[in-house]
Amino acid sequence: MKIVVLDGYGLNPGDLSWDSLKELGEVVVYDRTAPGDVLKRAADAEVILTNKVVVSADIIKELPNLKYVGVLATGYNVVDLEAAREHGVVVTNIPAYSTDSVVQMTFAHILNITNRVAHYARENREGKWSGNKDFCYWDTPLPELSGLTLGIVGLGNIGMKVARIARMFGMEVYAATSKGSSSLPEGIQKTSFRGLLGVCDILSLHCPLTPATKELVNKETIGMMRRGSVVINTGRGPLVNEYDVAEALKSGQLSAYGADVLCKEPPSADNPLLKLPNAFVTPHVAWATFDARKRLMDICVGNVKAFIEGKPVNVVS
Repeated sequence: MKIVVLDGYGLNPGDLSWDSLKELGEVVVYDRTAPGDVLKRAADAEVILTNKVVVSADIIKELPNLKYVGVLATGYNVVDLEAAREHGVVVTNIPAYSTDSVVQMTFAHILNITNRVAHYARENREGKWSGNKDFCYWDTPLPELSGLTLGIVGLGNIGMKVARIARMFGMEVYAATSKGSSSLPEGIQKTSFRGLLGVCDILSLHCPLTPATKELVNKETIGMMRRGSVVINTGRGPLVNEYDVAEALKSGQLSAYGADVLCKEPPSADNPLLKLPNAFVTPHVAWATFDARKRLMDICVGNVKAFIEGKPVNVVS
């Protein structure tokens, strides 16, 4: 079986091995593939593995040998599922591989915003503490998380773990979720999304990107939040309207925005969030710890093996 990896660099920039995949067939790995090269590179492939390279209906129609597309991520919007079904192509994804890593990044952003560790390390390099008259030095508010209210949108694996850790910090936790109130752990209170806005000090987004959640955070909904609130987005960039977030940061309606994702990636150099001092943006690395990528590789190989054996798992189409 010929297996073509269209964009393997994100998963494996060189610190992992493709050897376990190579045990399953003839493997060709491309670090990156431009849209115009997909058909040529996948021409005789039975298995395609892709992360961000789009496998459209037109591409599926032109690949008669194609039997399986494995998405090297949880989100699978890069594959035309209807066309895959029409042509009998199995599509799988990699669920829940990065839960711990994304939760860790969520709190890295929250703690950076409240405790400003990077700011004070930079101040110390510039001699601010050394030249201070007192034994301590600070020039920003330093709030405790205990007693603050965290609003969570989406209680999947990631959102639920964020909620549990927030409770350990002593935070009040409200959640907008499809789960029933009776099924929620003690200390997590269910409400609507708009119900979250009026009570939360920090809003953290962990829901899928759908037509209903696109630009969930916008001028109107930000206006319903407490002045000086914080928004954290480790979910999907388009869950927020970036222009509206930038304007709210400038006006002080939002005190800070912490994000690991943007609407366009890599972003345009003129994206306003990259320049604002109270916007803290990391370059889509929450998922990319070595441990998470190792799990992703292992699940990927397991998915392909299960498909070859006629018992596919993690099937989305």
